[in-house]
Amino acid sequence: MLVLPEDKRHYFKSPFGRLHPRVTDVISGLDGRIIYSVGDVVTYYLIQNGVIPDIAVIDGHTMRVPCKFSPAVFSQRMHARNPPGTLTREMVRALHDAVSKEPPVLIIVEGEEDLAVIPLVICSPEGAVILYGQPGEGVVVCEVDWKARKKARELLSHFVFRDENIDK
Repeated sequence: MLVLPEDKRHYFKSPFGRLHPRVTDVISGLDGRIIYSVGDVVTYYLIQNGVIPDIAVIDGHTMRVPCKFSPAVFSQRMHARNPPGTLTREMVRALHDAVSKEPPVLIIVEGEEDLAVIPLVICSPEGAVILYGQPGEGVVVCEVDWKARKKARELLSHFVFRDENIDK
């Protein structure tokens, strides 16, 4: 698994895309686009505004507090284990698999989904739009292109590898 060291977390504080105050501010620009959402609250507000993400990644929490937004609109559900501050093979595999499935797909994460944006950018098709929450600030819209992929790979370089079998 990839682990984000404490001393590298500051690289992840800035939005990975354009920050908007509310989900409703970006709805009109999503027509006809491939939409992926990461986070319970962003997914909830997209659905409440008539936008069903092609892929939604949730963990049942918002800012580490349990959240009861359980979307029932997804025809397919997948599960992945991903402890806080990590990217597991299971999470990355689930994201890759979801991109190749017929939408809509819900990935329910046991652990934390916050860092899923990074591998999702890398495996998403060109032109896809990924939305995720920036706590206390709004929603970030990341359009997938070569610049976003380059930035995602740069962010991945801050992780360190730890054998997942060590903890077993």
